[in-house]
Amino acid sequence: GRPKPPAPVRAAYEAFCSWRGVSAKERSSLLRKWYDLMIKNKDDLAKIITAENGKPLKEAQGEILYSALFLEWFSEEARRIYGDIIYTPAKDKRSLVLKQPVGVAAVITPPQWNFPSAMITRKVGAALAAGCTVVVKPAEDTPLSALALAELAQQARIPPGVYNVVPCSRKKAKEVGEALCTDPLVSKISFTGSTATGKILLHYAADSVKRVSMELGGHAPFIVFDSANVDRAVAGAMASKFRNSGQTCVCSNRFLVQRGIHDSFVKKFAEAIKRDLRVGNGFEEGTTQGPLINEKAVEKVEKHVSDAVSKGATIETGGRRHQFGKNFFEPTLLSNVTRDMLCSHEETFGPLAPVIKFDTEEEAVAIANAADVGLAGRIYSQDPAQIWRVAEQLEVGMVGVNEGLISTVECPFGGVKQSGLGREGSKYGIDEYLELKYVCYGGL
Repeated sequence: GRPKPPAPVRAAYEAFCSWRGVSAKERSSLLRKWYDLMIKNKDDLAKIITAENGKPLKEAQGEILYSALFLEWFSEEARRIYGDIIYTPAKDKRSLVLKQPVGVAAVITPPQWNFPSAMITRKVGAALAAGCTVVVKPAEDTPLSALALAELAQQARIPPGVYNVVPCSRKKAKEVGEALCTDPLVSKISFTGSTATGKILLHYAADSVKRVSMELGGHAPFIVFDSANVDRAVAGAMASKFRNSGQTCVCSNRFLVQRGIHDSFVKKFAEAIKRDLRVGNGFEEGTTQGPLINEKAVEKVEKHVSDAVSKGATIETGGRRHQFGKNFFEPTLLSNVTRDMLCSHEETFGPLAPVIKFDTEEEAVAIANAADVGLAGRIYSQDPAQIWRVAEQLEVGMVGVNEGLISTVECPFGGVKQSGLGREGSKYGIDEYLELKYVCYGGL
């Protein structure tokens, strides 16, 4: 016979049977209480993040605020789930469209140790607001943040079974992920992680035709045109590249700089890196760059640097492991980078900024769009016509124009091509957890 569902899935399914009937106002109130508790405990939650993944405490504090804001946002969106009435030619009929919760959602974030709190609330806030229940499988490296959120959910009086956490070891990760994705009681899969893993989960979901939303890998281009304000472009480059030591999915990964402004940009970028970045312990005041998550991550950065140098790239600053410890790497800037280098066509996920020189707008767009992923991109220019042209032509889900930091709870987060399916955050995020039902009411 069919194997019994895992206990957390059973708990989520049983809770869904009642949670779906809880009024939108009450769901809104409970999510708001959860948000209030996150803000009340923000310092402790931030310390957990820094202890788990090493990011500087100031960044961790910023993540907790960002994370909590998703609960606040979706507490408000819970009361804005509207249906429709459609008038048809038949005078004795009325047609209605209802929006109803999908069911139990499996929230899987195994590689997302980089934002162990925000990656969860961005999904869970929308799911609970819609009337779904969730089973969360957090990153193996950062399970404590998910468990801390569970403790606060309990304090907020969110009913048992509505928010479930299934931490596991890296050895068990594949087995647990497969069990969640193939369980017939699970109706929805929400995943953030690598494109390769996303494809595996899509295969699992296909067997039972589950609803799926995915935020996968990126390879974000950062394009600087001759008309750009160089100082502003450098500030945007610093913010978009070195946050969390370059370990974010929307980090700029390829810096495409037009010939006329190239030398000035590289010089000022190198100066800013040397002046403003400090590698160290995330709990120490003044630290801006913590460790990479593990040895494998450091090895990938090393591989990208050595490959680029062997093919003619120049190290402007950095380029090797930092003396602070084995998982620390110097913030690195490379110039004379070409398209045949690994860092030009693979996401580094580390503190490496490779600069590629280009001549024409068409060339920049072609280089940017050559990737098979398309999560985020950034443009620096003071030519309005050029900004419109390039923003519309870039094959990405999000574009920053003269701005390095683009993520906010009010706007849709997601990508195109092999960067994923669906959107998170914003008024659109809740739709990922809702089904449409058409009701034809006759005999009137």
